[in-house]
Order: sequence, then structure tokens, then C-alpha cells
Amino acid sequence: MVRSIYTNKAPEAIGPYSQAIQAGDFLYVSGQIPINPETGQVVEGIENQTEQVINNLKAILKEAEVEFAQVVKFTIYLKSMDDFATVNEIYGSYLTDPYPARATVEVSRLPKDVLVEMDVVAYKL
Repeated sequence: MVRSIYTNKAPEAIGPYSQAIQAGDFLYVSGQIPINPETGQVVEGIENQTEQVINNLKAILKEAEVEFAQVVKFTIYLKSMDDFATVNEIYGSYLTDPYPARATVEVSRLPKDVLVEMDVVAYKL
């Protein structure tokens, strides 16, 4: 069974994709950028952007009845690896052991010229 997940507590998709797709026991959450869903605006600064991205992910996970602890894979996209330590500290504050698998990559450009984007895969118990 495949179903689309949507919540108005996370930004609307800015293209032809779903906020998340549940496929069997797995939830695939599309890349989230730091758009405040209430204002539709990008928040400023790497700390605020990281917090907003995580809040957007949490809202989608909650809509799918999945906890952050069920995330098995994170991918973090950074405009600059100079922000790695800051993002890593904020990201780590939301997680507990056992930590999910993760990849972090520097990219040349992200949608709306944001500094960070994240996507996740979660296992729905």
C-alpha cells in the first residue's frame, strides 16, 4: 500500500511531489527547506533554518503517526560545510541512541537559496 501524507503544519510542496509517501512500513519524507508554514517565508540564519527544517520534518512525521525516534536515515544537504558543526549540534539535540544512519553533503545550490535541506526515511512500527 502506498499513500501520500500531507499536513498544513509543514510547507506546501513547491513542485510535483508529496510531503511524504508511506510505502508499507516505511515513510519517505521529501526534502524540507526552512520555510515557515505559517508565513510561507524562508527564515534567516543557519541556526533558525536548521530548527525550521527539523520542525517541518517533525510535523510531517507526526501527521503520519511516526516519532522522530523511528527515523532510520537522514540526508542533510548544506550550502557550505562551514555550517556542519552548527547543524550537527542542533540536529543531534533532537536524537537519541540508537542514532539513524546519515549522509551529509555540500551542494552548490538549494531551492530558494536556503542554507540547509534535510530528508528522512522512517520505519513505521
